Amino acid sequence: MAEGPEKTKVLRRLAAILAADIAGYSTLMGADEPGTVRDLKAHQAVVLPMITQHSGRIIDTAGDGILAEFSSVVNAAECAVAIQRTMAQRNARIEESRRMRFRIGINQGDVVFDDSRIYGDGVNIAARLEAIAEPGSICISRKVYVEISGKMQLAFIDGGEHQLKNIAEPIRVYRISGEQLAVPQATAKPALALPDKPSIAVLPFTNMSGDPEQEYFADGMVEEIITAMSRIRWLFVIARNSSFTYKGRAVDVKRVGSELGVLYVLEGSVRKAGNRIRITAQLLDATTGAHLWAENFDGTLGDVFELQDNVASSVAGVIEPTLQAAEQRRSAQRPTDDLTAYDLYLQAHAHTQSWERDGTMRALALLGQALTRDPRYGLALGLAATCHLMLGLNGWSEDQKRIRKDGVDLARRALQAAGDEATVLGHVSYVLGYFEPDIDAAISLIDRALELNPSFALGWVRSGWLRLWAGHTDLAIEHFDKSLRLNPLRKTPATFGIAVGHFFARRLERAAAMLLFSLQESPNWPPCLRFLASCYAHLGRLGDAQLIVEKLRHVTPMLVPSAEHWRIRQDRDFYLDGLRLAVGVTPEKPMSH
Repeated sequence: MAEGPEKTKVLRRLAAILAADIAGYSTLMGADEPGTVRDLKAHQAVVLPMITQHSGRIIDTAGDGILAEFSSVVNAAECAVAIQRTMAQRNARIEESRRMRFRIGINQGDVVFDDSRIYGDGVNIAARLEAIAEPGSICISRKVYVEISGKMQLAFIDGGEHQLKNIAEPIRVYRISGEQLAVPQATAKPALALPDKPSIAVLPFTNMSGDPEQEYFADGMVEEIITAMSRIRWLFVIARNSSFTYKGRAVDVKRVGSELGVLYVLEGSVRKAGNRIRITAQLLDATTGAHLWAENFDGTLGDVFELQDNVASSVAGVIEPTLQAAEQRRSAQRPTDDLTAYDLYLQAHAHTQSWERDGTMRALALLGQALTRDPRYGLALGLAATCHLMLGLNGWSEDQKRIRKDGVDLARRALQAAGDEATVLGHVSYVLGYFEPDIDAAISLIDRALELNPSFALGWVRSGWLRLWAGHTDLAIEHFDKSLRLNPLRKTPATFGIAVGHFFARRLERAAAMLLFSLQESPNWPPCLRFLASCYAHLGRLGDAQLIVEKLRHVTPMLVPSAEHWRIRQDRDFYLDGLRLAVGVTPEKPMSH
């Protein structure tokens, strides 16, 4: 551009890029253009949704090509394998002359992006790898090979270094041929044992408002209903993160019951039109699929909290009809009288689910607006405090002293505003345990939260971290395990904690495997990258440690943190010594603090 780069902000991120096209497509078009176009559209109707199913984003589908990006290299590779297996099955049913075989290339690299496109060598290398792939096979770069080797049942062929077109440096290429895809034997996933009390999963409600922008509102309704049900002490309630893995999917209720280990499933819809709200809910028996109860709840925005409690208490009444209404639910104190503040809180909460800096900053901006309207909104104060912890923990702010002061102030205000609400106590205990020296006080707060809400999956995770920071490794792992039972389909937060427990117990091989698993879901999470780099360094795998540190540099300037929240000196030294060793073997010697 003529005006110079200083006037254009270049946005970059680390991504896994999948590029695919159909071998011999021009020949197929020449032989039968209408039939080829028809076949291509039929194949695309099956293949393209697989990208979304593997948490990818389609960038382009021009002609016979596909360009997609993934935040996880493992997801990209799993998607590529699934595409090739699916195409092999589809091709087996048609004559040879009409068969379409994809060539796929995968690379991981830094990309430049805007609202609709991505650019750069990260993309170009993937395209060049696709061009040299054999029909029905997958070519990957060395970075991808390092990430997925040992995690997938695949046979790799080292193709040596290749000078790819318009790429300055030679690229080491690994191949996965169609014949060498190792199809794992299908094994039935064992059903989880049912808890010793009535158990329920609340599935995502359908947004019936006709406005995709209202999706956060429907999701927020479900989360509040889950929270209300969690206060019913005789009821075992699956955490939101596990139940929301079924969002946007047609589900078999009996399969949900088996996968989550529950007797009941609640599903429904939310319609918001102007000031009016309708919640439709139905309760199903997960063992038989039978409908037990269905009802509509109508009201206005001013009634929203009462509507949520009504859904929870009605479901409880069906599950345990012998209890009186007063015993069926423990209504939460109305969190705020300002419904605009509540709406802003719901939007902010949705942004925090990304575990990324941009999402955290956007959440803080929305929470600031909510707190301007209601300065004593406990949930908003607690979530804002946790966002400050995220900024400090990840090195996403240069002013760490200010982040600490503001985080503690927000936590203390939340405690004053809603000190007997489990979710708020979960936020406050986590923030004070990280920023303040008195770890025992923070543990007392999280214990109170779990007493109030034994089904608080995130509370068990935070209890696990507080115990780890205090040096109680075995108890921490026990609490992470409890969270996994309540949230069986969102394993990463608890698995990361268990991995760190094994790390401090010097079970390094096991810790490394679990850290790699955690990175599949959140590949840019700095704490996990730091622990994996330290773990590899202690194992003597300095080359692997170097690759992890290189990735860490892309997501935070703080490579080696102060780590004061690790109260046990020998644990802190073990962690930091390994991390410093990992940073020391990178090409750039100076460390960032």
